[in-house]
Amino acid sequence: MTAAPLTTAPTASAPGAPASIAVRSWKAPIAFAIFTVIAIVLFFVVGRPDVDGNPITSYRLSEGRDAIQLPPLELGLAETTIVVAILMAAATVGAFLLARAAIKVPLWLTTVFAVLFVVGFLTWAAAGATVPLVGLLAGALTVSTPLIFGSLGGVISERVGVVNIAIEGQLLGGAFMAAMLATLTGNPFVGLLGAMVAGALVSFVLAAFAIKYLVDQVIVGVVLNVLVLGLTSFLYSTVMVPNAETFNSPEKFERIALPLLSEIPVLGPILFRQTIIVYLMYLAIFLVWFGLFKTRWGLRLRSVGEHPTAADTVGINVRGTRFWNVLLAGAIVGGGGAFFTLAAVGSFGKDMTNGAGFIALAAVIFGRWDPIRATLAALLFGFATNLQSTLSIVGSPVPSEFMLMLPYVVTIVAVAGFVGLSRPPAASGKPYLKA
Repeated sequence: MTAAPLTTAPTASAPGAPASIAVRSWKAPIAFAIFTVIAIVLFFVVGRPDVDGNPITSYRLSEGRDAIQLPPLELGLAETTIVVAILMAAATVGAFLLARAAIKVPLWLTTVFAVLFVVGFLTWAAAGATVPLVGLLAGALTVSTPLIFGSLGGVISERVGVVNIAIEGQLLGGAFMAAMLATLTGNPFVGLLGAMVAGALVSFVLAAFAIKYLVDQVIVGVVLNVLVLGLTSFLYSTVMVPNAETFNSPEKFERIALPLLSEIPVLGPILFRQTIIVYLMYLAIFLVWFGLFKTRWGLRLRSVGEHPTAADTVGINVRGTRFWNVLLAGAIVGGGGAFFTLAAVGSFGKDMTNGAGFIALAAVIFGRWDPIRATLAALLFGFATNLQSTLSIVGSPVPSEFMLMLPYVVTIVAVAGFVGLSRPPAASGKPYLKA
């Protein structure tokens, strides 16, 4: 894959000072243009020959049990697609003008552009049908939960200087241990703690080889993924399948509706009728963000990931800081793995994470190693995953094969197109050798 073209231009500076160089990135404008063309082709060239006239797409904003019932939002296919196409084209022109002036395309413009495309695509794909919007977004949050845990662990690990390719293995190990311990003890909280320990154990192996023995971090991560997959598959086949009642029938966490908050229209059913793991995820997002950017712990962690030599000179134990924070990252990811068995499925299955760890790693990159941005990226990927199920239910003409590809297409496009210029922590992936 070749990078999008970059150009440089001199910018004005103070008299006598060297001229600074502004870098123009055309990635985002080109991605905007591609999606605008796709939208125009879908809406006006391909169209919906299977529907007549100007069908209405109805978005259901309330569920039957909601205390406050909102009327559905109804959008006509013709007017919606025209307005969306015009606004997308305007955003594309604005992105090109910003890039020409060597100004970074702001996140809000990318967000607005993405929302416009999704609204237009949904209205086109579900023309004449009813889209359960609350169910779609609540399902997206559910799918995103392990991705968010994985991305938070990835941010911590890479910020401290260790590339964490083993997120997939940490999720899978956490899911396996959660199912087994929750079944043996009859307590899902014990399973959740066991999942965190399992994730930390996988990280312990990563940290030991990458930090102490200076083995290539990417290779160690790949090997750990294969090892955990093979080990859990073997134990699943030999232990869990013959003795499912004893080892693979965990009690699931029930959904908890928070008083008052769960009755907020639209947002309440999505955010506040969830399991305890989702509520812990909200807390984890805040704590990781606050810890990284507002505490001494976060300052030390980031300094080790950016300039370990300088950190060492002021008395920070670089290897110790890396080791313990990689273990912390693994524990967070392992807790996310428990979601598969204790909240979503209710039992362990062979390779049940199905590549979620790699999508979480993509969210780390797309989010530019920032916990909030990585969370938003994980939500985007989760939305794309859940969208395929919703469109299948409403009878969309989009081929099912494309819908199965959709989450991975979004992942590739997001990382390659919309991420623009990004720079990982300077010492990420580089072993530290004390002089």
